[in-house]
Amino acid sequence: MIVVRRGLASLGSHFLAPHRRLLHFVVPLSCLVPLVPRRRCILRLCSSSSSSSFSETGAASLRLTSSGDMAESRSPPVAKKVEHVMEMFGDVRVDNYYWLRDDSRCNPDMLSYLREENDYTDSVMSGTKQFENQLFAEIRGRIKEDDISAPLRKGPYYYYKKNLQGKEYVQHCRRLIPDNKAEPSVYDTMLTGPDAPPEHIILDENIKAQEHDYYRIGAFKTSPDHKLVAYAEDTKGDEIYAVNVIDSEALKPVGQSLKGVTCDLEWAGNDALVYITMDEILRPDKVWLHKLGTEQCSDVCLYHEKDDMFSLDLHASESHKYLFIGSESKTTRFVFSLDVSRPHDGLRVLTPRVDGIDTSVNHRGNHFFIQRRSTEFYNSELVACPVDDTSKTTVLIPHRESIKIQEIQLFRDHLAVFEREQGLQKITVHRLPTEGQPLRALQDGRSVSFIDPVYSVDSTESEFASSVLRFCYSSMKTPPSVYDYDMDSGTSVVKKIDTVLGGFDGSNYVTERKWVTASDGTQIPMSIVYNKNLAKLDGSDPLLLYGYGSYEISVDPYFKASRLSLLDRGFIYVIAHVRGGGEMGRQWYENGKLMKKKNTFTDFIACAERLIELKYCSKEKLCIEGRSAGGLLVGAVLNMRPDLFKVVIAGVPFVDVLTTMLDPTIPLTTSEWEEWGDPRKEEFYFYMKSYSPVDNVTAQSYPNVLVTAGLNDPRVMYSEPAKLVAKLREMKTDNNLLLFKCELGAGHFSKSGRFEKLQEDAFTFAFMMKVLDLIPASR
Repeated sequence: MIVVRRGLASLGSHFLAPHRRLLHFVVPLSCLVPLVPRRRCILRLCSSSSSSSFSETGAASLRLTSSGDMAESRSPPVAKKVEHVMEMFGDVRVDNYYWLRDDSRCNPDMLSYLREENDYTDSVMSGTKQFENQLFAEIRGRIKEDDISAPLRKGPYYYYKKNLQGKEYVQHCRRLIPDNKAEPSVYDTMLTGPDAPPEHIILDENIKAQEHDYYRIGAFKTSPDHKLVAYAEDTKGDEIYAVNVIDSEALKPVGQSLKGVTCDLEWAGNDALVYITMDEILRPDKVWLHKLGTEQCSDVCLYHEKDDMFSLDLHASESHKYLFIGSESKTTRFVFSLDVSRPHDGLRVLTPRVDGIDTSVNHRGNHFFIQRRSTEFYNSELVACPVDDTSKTTVLIPHRESIKIQEIQLFRDHLAVFEREQGLQKITVHRLPTEGQPLRALQDGRSVSFIDPVYSVDSTESEFASSVLRFCYSSMKTPPSVYDYDMDSGTSVVKKIDTVLGGFDGSNYVTERKWVTASDGTQIPMSIVYNKNLAKLDGSDPLLLYGYGSYEISVDPYFKASRLSLLDRGFIYVIAHVRGGGEMGRQWYENGKLMKKKNTFTDFIACAERLIELKYCSKEKLCIEGRSAGGLLVGAVLNMRPDLFKVVIAGVPFVDVLTTMLDPTIPLTTSEWEEWGDPRKEEFYFYMKSYSPVDNVTAQSYPNVLVTAGLNDPRVMYSEPAKLVAKLREMKTDNNLLLFKCELGAGHFSKSGRFEKLQEDAFTFAFMMKVLDLIPASR
C-alpha cells in the first residue's frame, strides 16, 4: 500500500495517488522528503480465476510505418475465446476473455499471451527504436544525475537524499548541524566541504536493489532520538512491504523484519513501532504495536476494523506527541489517538464514527485541531478542542462555499492552511496564541504569493518548533522548487530548484488557463503549456490532452522535464480538470461520481472539442492520455467519440468496471461501492454497463491505441487492460495501431528505477510521433 497525502496525488504534485486505480507519477528529487500523510491509498487485487490457453493466429494486418505509409507487418496476437456467461437483472453478458485473469500470475498460457503481446509491440516499434533511444538520451540528458534534495532540518541533523551519476536509486543521508540549538531560520544552509561535519550514508537503495528487479522504499522513519531508522521496502511492485530496523550509526540490523505490512509506519517512542496489516483481500484492517527485540507474533493489536467498507491509516502529529489512526470509507472517517509516551495504554476514541462525517486530526499544545467535513460543510471547517475534553469544540475557520480546506499544518506558534479556490491552490498562514491560551476564531491570515498563472504547490515536512514553513512549488514551465517561508515576516527563500540541463529556459514557454462550457453549462478549467517559439496556434499543432477525474484527486499544473521533448517539437500539452477530481472543491468530486460519473467523460470530450475550436489542434493531431482511473476516462471516451482522437494512451487502465465491481471477493471492491456504485443494485448495474469500456467495445473504427499494464499490479489487475486489447482486436474495423505493453516484473507504478521510468516516457512519445508521422527520416 502506498501512502499519500490526499489531494496531492497528481503528476504535478509529485506523489503517488491514493486508492486502487491511480495515475503514475514522477518524483523530483528536490521534493523527496518525508511527509505526514492525511489519507492513504487503497489497494485492489483480483481473486479467483479460470485459466485457458492462448492460441490462434490472426491474419496479416496493415500497420502504419514511421513514414506514415501503410505497410504489411507482423500479425498481432489473437487471444483464444472461451465463453464466460454472466447474467443479472435479465441482462446477459458474454466475456470471451475472462480466462486471462489469473490471480496466481503464473498460468503459463496467460503468461505466453502477455509475452506474445510484448513481442508484437517490440516488433511494430522496432523501426522507431533508434528514435526512441535518441529521445531517451535527450530526456536523460536534462537530468543532473549527481544531485541532492533540499536538506531538511530535523533535530540535530540535516537529512537529505542523494543521487549518484548513473545510479537508478537514492542514498539516504544526514549531516550533523554544528549549532543545532539555534532557532531555525529560512537562511539556514547545510555546510559541505572539508570543514563540514561528515556525511553519513544511512541507506543506499542501489545496494539493496541489486538483488531485485523491482525495489521501492515506501517509508523511511527515524526514531525520536535519531539512533534508529525503520524503513519499509517493496521488492515486487505488489505494495506488500517488509519493515526493517537498523542502527543509524553502525548500520546493523535491529531485531527481525516485520512481514506482510503496509508502508504506514510510525515510531511510538524510541523502542516501539506502530504499523498496519491487511486482511485476505488486502484491506488495511489491523493496527499493531511492536516492541523492538520481540517477535512479530507477540505484537499487540491496538484495533481491528471489521467493517469491510472501511480501511485504516496512520500518521504522527507534527508535535510528535500523538499518533492518529483513522478508519475511513469514501464518505466517513473517524479517528483514534495514541499517546506515544504511553503506547501500552492503547487507543482513545478522538472523533466518533458518525455516518457522513469525515474528520482528520492534528495536535498542538493542549488542543487537538480537527478538520471536519460533512454534507452540510462539504468544503470542510476547522475546529479545535481541548485534549482533555474533545466534546468542547471552537470553530477556528468556518465552512466557505467557494474555498475548500485541503489540509492543515501545525507549528508551535502558527497554523498553515492549504486551500483551493477557483481551481487554484493557496496557502494562508495564521499566528496562533501562545500554547495554553484560549483559541478563538481566526481572522484573515497572511497569504503566500506565487508567480505563475497556474501552478502546483505541495506541503512537505517542516520543523514543528520553528516559524519556517517548507513547501514545494512548480508550474508547467517552472521546475520543482523548494522554498522555506518565514511565517512571521512573509519572506520566502528558495532552498533548491531542480536543475534542468540541455539549455532549458522557462521564458520560452507559455502557460495559460482556459475555461470550457460543458453540456450542462458547467465551466471546466484547462491548464495549457506550449513553446511560444514553435506553437503556431492555427490548428496544425500536435496536442496531448491529459485527464483523470476520480477519487477527489486534483491534477494540478506541474512540471515534468521529459515533457520538454514534446513541447520542443511543437506539441501543446493540456490538463483537463474534469469533474470527479477535487480541483474545484468537494462538489466538483460529488458531481463526477456514482450516478453522475458520465460528467467526467463528457467534460473531457467538451475540452477536446473546445481545443479544436480554439485552433490549438485538430482531430488529426489530438492525442489523449489517462492512467489508472484516468485510463477509465480515456477508455470510456474511446468508445463514445473514437472519431475525435488520433492517439489514445491508456496506462494501467481500470476498464472492466462492471465485472470487477460485481465481485465483492475482489480486494476492496466493497469499499469502492461508495465511489462507483454497487452494481448489485439494478440502477447502478445498468449505469455502469453504459460506460464500462470493456462492455462497450463495438464494431467501429478506433484511433491508434497504446495500452500498458503491470503483471504485479494490486490496484488494476493486468487482465483488465489485457481484456480491452483482446476485445478491440476482435471488434475494431480499422487498420490503426493497437499495442499492448505489460511489464512482467512491476506493478501499478511500473518499473522502479529513475532511468527506467524515463525509458517508458521515450517509448510513449515515440509511439505518438510515429502515428503522427513526426519522426525524422533516418540519416
